[in-house]
Amino acid sequence: MKVSYRTFDLPFRHPFTISHASKTHQPTFIVELEHFGIKGYGEAPSISYYNIPVEKMVSQLEAKRIFIEKFSFTDPERFWHYLHHLIHGNSFLICALDIAGWDLYGKMRRKKLSELWHTGSDKPNTDFTIGIDTIEEMIKKMNEVPWPVYKIKLGTGNDIEIITELRKHTSSVFRVDANAAWEVDEALEKINIFKSLNVELIEQPLAKDNWEGMKRLYENSPIPLIADESCVAESDVEKCHLHFHGINIKLTKCSGITPARRMIDKARELGMKVMLGSMNETTIGTAAIAHLSPFADYLDADGPLLLAEDIASGLNYDNGKISCSEGHGLGIKFSGDWSST
Repeated sequence: MKVSYRTFDLPFRHPFTISHASKTHQPTFIVELEHFGIKGYGEAPSISYYNIPVEKMVSQLEAKRIFIEKFSFTDPERFWHYLHHLIHGNSFLICALDIAGWDLYGKMRRKKLSELWHTGSDKPNTDFTIGIDTIEEMIKKMNEVPWPVYKIKLGTGNDIEIITELRKHTSSVFRVDANAAWEVDEALEKINIFKSLNVELIEQPLAKDNWEGMKRLYENSPIPLIADESCVAESDVEKCHLHFHGINIKLTKCSGITPARRMIDKARELGMKVMLGSMNETTIGTAAIAHLSPFADYLDADGPLLLAEDIASGLNYDNGKISCSEGHGLGIKFSGDWSST
């Protein structure tokens, strides 16, 4: 097996602002696995507050490249377990390699990933994210992209005013993502007001380790609460039970498709809702989310719509519905500038 990679710094259509960060570009790491002439692709975007820049992914891949290339690839789950023991402290890199492994495997089997998993064709609508901005600019962003479901980023001093004003301009469903910005009493006040404004769910209202506060919210919230920063790895799913109504699974955080499938199963076993979330991936990483989406209750897979540039094709969006091409594996075609590394 041959391993190569590229890094990109892709501009957003609008600055992407949440409660604790803002950026104009999304750095991302793309890996290619080639096995007897068949190529599979995977992706991991770099997120600053997880302290795994693309440079760290590159350095660790270079350090482990010889061992990866010597691996006798037969199936992606076995490959993930090998990577899990080989690469330490970098779920992002493992994720990129795991997605590439699944893409490769699907192409070897001449099947789409969704066909391998027998997912069926029903998928929830993906939301479209409106980042924090002035109310006027947030309204403008909504009007630019009419959509059935919006994820509204909050965590400001005028959150209630934002949702109240945005609601005047659309009847679409709202989801609110506070990105851990609220305190308990503040959250209770806002959540009760948002209930009357057709807010479907609240994502990560409190700090990721405020379990006592989340227990209180969980017992009193009229709106489902979904864990994001509180649910990173497989071991977090059970911790979130009876503190959140559901979990947001992000492939990059949990280290790929392979553990994500187990997390879905565990959440269902516990009676919890499942969201599949985006970290502003291009079409490559988003295709992996899309193939898993029939397993989800909620979908946040709008990364390519937020970026001004993409590096692959193979996904289609139609008023919230996301569909993959008929190609094998992820069903994507890399279209960026690739030079073997």
